[in-house]
Amino acid sequence: MEPDGFEGIPEADLAFAASVFVARPPEVLYAMVSDITRMGQWSPVCRACSWESEARGVGAWFVGRNELPERTWETRSQIVADEPGREFAWAVYGDRARWGYASRPVEGGTEVTESWQFLPGGKVSFRERYGEDARREVAARVSAARTGIPATLAAIKRAAEAG
Repeated sequence: MEPDGFEGIPEADLAFAASVFVARPPEVLYAMVSDITRMGQWSPVCRACSWESEARGVGAWFVGRNELPERTWETRSQIVADEPGREFAWAVYGDRARWGYASRPVEGGTEVTESWQFLPGGKVSFRERYGEDARREVAARVSAARTGIPATLAAIKRAAEAG
């Protein structure tokens, strides 16, 4: 079998999730995270998002502008879960990576979980785009998710509890 850039990376490492308690009801958190035009307010990488059309809900598409010191890029994402008060998620280019927020009511507020998962389409895309450098690029994305998710959740918590 030909190396694909993912050999030796356990499948469990291609996903990450973290949670935070927020002293606000789930509906408030859902309203925040489902308004993708606000994503740049708390994400350490995403600077702005905009809807492609008036469509909303599962199947709707949006574009995100992301920035790191070494590069700036845009992604196109499709909403794959839209359950008010419970879950809001999207897939980058429809099949490369899944990002999402789940809310669970707990005493005094909400447990918010942000998750990220590399999808099969992402593996194909990275092999095609990066070739022998795919493993390095995958490792960079895994690292970014592991640091970015807790930072994003902390910012969401601050914003929600301040409002």
